[in-house]
Amino acid sequence: MTTHQNSEMPYRILGHTGEKVSVVGLGGFHVGTQKNENDSIRIIRSAIDNGINFMDNSWDYNDGVSEFRMGKALRDGYRNRVFLMTKIDGHTFQAATKQLDESLQRLQTDTVDLLQFHEVIRITDPEKIFSPGGSMEALLAARKAGKVRYIGFTGHKSPDIHLKMMQTAMDNGFIFDTVQMPLNVMDAHFESFEKKVLPVALKNNIGVVGMKPMGSGRILESDTVTPTECLRYAMSLPVSVTITGCQSLKLLRQALAAAMRFSPMTEQERSALLAKTAKAARDGKYEQYKTETMYDSTERNPSWLG
Repeated sequence: MTTHQNSEMPYRILGHTGEKVSVVGLGGFHVGTQKNENDSIRIIRSAIDNGINFMDNSWDYNDGVSEFRMGKALRDGYRNRVFLMTKIDGHTFQAATKQLDESLQRLQTDTVDLLQFHEVIRITDPEKIFSPGGSMEALLAARKAGKVRYIGFTGHKSPDIHLKMMQTAMDNGFIFDTVQMPLNVMDAHFESFEKKVLPVALKNNIGVVGMKPMGSGRILESDTVTPTECLRYAMSLPVSVTITGCQSLKLLRQALAAAMRFSPMTEQERSALLAKTAKAARDGKYEQYKTETMYDSTERNPSWLG
C-alpha cells in the first residue's frame, strides 16, 4: 500500500505500525446513508483527493451498503491511496472468518490494512474473543494469509471493558496495533476513555483511533460547543486519527477545514472548553452510547457474534 499525502493535510504516525495517517478519518457508517450511491462515491473520493487517507468501515454498516459503496469508490487507483480499515462482529473463528471474507469481497480488495473487533461492549467479550476457537485465532490466521495487515479493536461502552480487552491481549502475549474509542469534549467528564484508556494505549505505543468527536451529533444538541470546537478538541488529544462522519460534501468540507487549519489547543483553551461542557456532560445524557443500548448493534443482532 502506498498512501499519497496532501501538503495541507496534517499526518500522524499510527502507533507502533509506523503508518502515516491523516488527522481526520472518514467515518464508514455515514457514507452508506445517501439515497444515491454516486453521492457516497463522490464524498469518499473527494475526501481522498483532499488528503484524507484513513477509511473507516464495518461489516455490519447499513447491511453491507457502506462497504459496497466504498469498494466502488476505491476503484480506479484510489485503493492504493488509502489506509483501509474495517471491523467484524464475530466472536467465533467461523463467524469472524466469514465476515472478513464478505468484507473483502464488498471492498473489492485482497487485503485490509487494519481489521478491528467491533463493539467490544460487554465485560465478557475479551474472554470470548481470546478463547480457543475464538475470533482472535481467525484474525491471526487472516494476518498470516495476507488478508489483514494490522489488528485492533473498538468499543463505545465503558473504559473498563477497553482496559480488560488490552489486558486480556497482553495476558495472551499479544499487543494490539490500534484501539478505537469515543474521545470528545464530554467524555472527559463522564466514564472517561480519555482519562482511563488513552494513557494505557500510549504507554504501549498502540495507535489511537478517536471516534464520536461530536457524540454522533448529540453533543451539538447541548448548545455548548460548535462542530469546529469539537473536532479541534478531539484532534488536540494525543491520538493518531479522529474519525468523523460526513454524510454530505458540506460536512466533509467542514472536517477538511478543521484538519487543514488545525493548531493544537492550548491548555487554557482546553480548560475553557471543558468548563463550558462540564454541566451538560455530567450524567452522560449526550453520550447515550455509554448509557443505553440504542447504539449497540450486536445487542439487537446477537447472531452476528456467532
